[in-house]
Amino acid sequence: MKSKIRSSLHLPFALGVPALLWQVLFFYLPLVLLLASSLLVFPEEGFARITFEKLSAFFQPLYLKIIFSSILLGFSNAFLCFLIAYPLAYFLAFRFRKWKNFFLFLIIVPFWTNFLLHVYAWFFVLEKEGFINHVLMSVGLISEPIHFLNSMFSIMIMMVYYYLPFMLLPIYSSLERFDNKLIEASLDLGATFLQTLRRILLPLSLRGIRSGFFLVYIPSFAEFAIPELMGGNTKMFVGNVISLYILGESTGEFGAAFTVVSIAFLSVSAAIFYKFIKFLIIPRGSHV
Repeated sequence: MKSKIRSSLHLPFALGVPALLWQVLFFYLPLVLLLASSLLVFPEEGFARITFEKLSAFFQPLYLKIIFSSILLGFSNAFLCFLIAYPLAYFLAFRFRKWKNFFLFLIIVPFWTNFLLHVYAWFFVLEKEGFINHVLMSVGLISEPIHFLNSMFSIMIMMVYYYLPFMLLPIYSSLERFDNKLIEASLDLGATFLQTLRRILLPLSLRGIRSGFFLVYIPSFAEFAIPELMGGNTKMFVGNVISLYILGESTGEFGAAFTVVSIAFLSVSAAIFYKFIKFLIIPRGSHV
């Protein structure tokens, strides 16, 4: 009997071991290697020594500008995704419950195809002879095609398109469990819909908003494929610089150093946004 109890207690741990090993091997170990490559110098003679020269080289205005541009890119993408995702999640959770599975299926379907196909599809939409210019010229809003590609506009369009589900699904999951009677009670007591949204809906869906924000913000900060393909090398962000250094023949250590510096700025900015989101959403005097 005791052996059965012990085996049942050890079963969850045994099931979690593969996931723990995966996390150690492919998350913690690479971070340790990055940090070691950034701090250690291996001379031809003697032992390795610690130096901060490679890290300090990236505290120059040029690289700091690139880092803050990436922070702005990630925040802008997360904010735009939130503006689109929250109303959509609200209608899926409260208005279109009968059709929610169908609409969620349409949202997830693009992930069944290759990412590069999405990019090339947007090329045909945004090019001078593409769909958008054709529609604008047909209705008479413009007389000549607009050059949408190789600009921040095309980068943001693709970023929002690709990362929107990462914002939508956590918010929808939070709103789906929401008690609709709270909204009815608020409206019956004389509150407007905006007051209900501000004081009830947003605070009680804070966890979903936070999860969606960081699921979008963190990968957007280090995104390099979309700026590279849609920006046409006109804009440099953290991901582009890291890829250039890492793929260089003798600049891998500098790529690791810039990655460490970028992670430090990303961690500080994430902590600030974490507090800022709560301050912005939770009304003063509330405890959520």
